[in-house]
Amino acid sequence: MMHLDTFGSTTEPPLLLLHGGGVAGWMWEPMRAHLPPHARVLVPDLPGHGRSASENYTSHRATVDLLARILEDEGRPATVVGFSLGAQLSVLLAALRPDLVEQAVVISAQAVPLRMVGPTLALLGATAGLAKNESLARLQARELFVPESHMADYLQTSSSLSRETLLTSVEENLRFVPPAGWSTFPGSALILVGAAEKKLMRRSAVALHATLPHSTLEVVDGCGHGIPLQRPEWLAQRIEGARGG
Repeated sequence: MMHLDTFGSTTEPPLLLLHGGGVAGWMWEPMRAHLPPHARVLVPDLPGHGRSASENYTSHRATVDLLARILEDEGRPATVVGFSLGAQLSVLLAALRPDLVEQAVVISAQAVPLRMVGPTLALLGATAGLAKNESLARLQARELFVPESHMADYLQTSSSLSRETLLTSVEENLRFVPPAGWSTFPGSALILVGAAEKKLMRRSAVALHATLPHSTLEVVDGCGHGIPLQRPEWLAQRIEGARGG
């Protein structure tokens, strides 16, 4: 069972927020604080993460199927905002179920597959236990720009991540390419990438935009791999502006 928090009025168009790997739904709290109080916001903890840690992450496709059920229950198309791993899920959900996605906001999605996936996963498997080391976890938190107010949440999420979830989610992430249906997605799409992100991430944003030419690509100045936590107020305003709010 995937944990889901819901906020706002059920009469409003839904906004589905998908967190990145190694974090959980709490990462959206700084941004959500800048959304209108009546906004219908859906915030799941993806399988293997946070309050869904009891169920291992098995695949992007299986997770998208769970997300599709959430949106089916809402009864109207949603704006789907995803960060990193969640951004890949937003692309896949839009590609597979365009009837459920009115707009996709894709933040820092890797979409150019890594060449050396095998050795990378082998190293990750050998060092997976280090995720429970608080000092190393705090270093990783800084890379994601986790504020001190959410450090305890990050440390808890990191320590509860199983080896299976870590390896599966990372492999899915590293092998991800734009799915066939992305090029024919009829809704609107906003692709965001930090100006200070790694070259691979910037190339990925260009690839996603090239595959869906009617999408909008924006490079966000002053940001690395952590736009939702670095500029939460700006992101909330950008999303609301794109939705016509």
